[in-house]
Amino acid sequence: MPALCFYKRRMTDIPRPRLAYHLTAGAGPTIVFLPGYASDMNGTKAVALEAWAKAAGRAYLRFDYAGCGQSEGVFEEQSLADWRDDVLAMLDDAVQGPAIMVGSSLGGWLMLLAAKARPEQVVGLVGIAPAPDFTDWGFSMDEKMVILSSGRLERANRYGPAPTVYTRAFYTSGEANRLMFGPIAFDGPVRLVQGQADPDVPWHRTCRLAELIRSADVQTWLVKDGDHRLSRASDIALVIRAVEDVIGQL
Repeated sequence: MPALCFYKRRMTDIPRPRLAYHLTAGAGPTIVFLPGYASDMNGTKAVALEAWAKAAGRAYLRFDYAGCGQSEGVFEEQSLADWRDDVLAMLDDAVQGPAIMVGSSLGGWLMLLAAKARPEQVVGLVGIAPAPDFTDWGFSMDEKMVILSSGRLERANRYGPAPTVYTRAFYTSGEANRLMFGPIAFDGPVRLVQGQADPDVPWHRTCRLAELIRSADVQTWLVKDGDHRLSRASDIALVIRAVEDVIGQL
């Protein structure tokens, strides 16, 4: 496993937490894995992709957003824009040359924002149950009112014992960075892997995302019994195949 490193940003007007990351050297473009909401770089898919990249001689980066995993910062103080800026900081300073973004759930939203901000660098996308704009469609009206009135919402977490927390800062930042209101200007190869038994991201939303992405080379791969995590061996093999397919189109 590559050594754990910490990235300290260049001088900025607002200090930001240091980010923990693992970088595997290899041939480009660099594969950059973006975890889901309240997840980290040590998840099954992130580590499996790293093992594949190492075996294939491919450059690979996984890291934790501020306030997540081994990175510095307080989780509830972060917004969607903060995590987008974390992605851009890693692209600017840890990645040499072009990148293929692999975004899981929230990471699928962040990969699209990164592609918008770095159109010359981001050359391919792989979404795993991508969840752009989920502040719009992922909460009931009552939940939105709780977030806005009290500043935070706790939800039971089906993936762990601790509740999942959403803050007003995250919610309002998400609403300000929605993408699915019109065409999404990206022209590289895109592969979207989506489970049809996903309780968190309805599969038809991923099909709609495929429609909105401007590129002619967009494929949506549906897994009929796939859940949100898509972490079974067969799911991970499909994700790796999607990454290889994107590389093959460049």
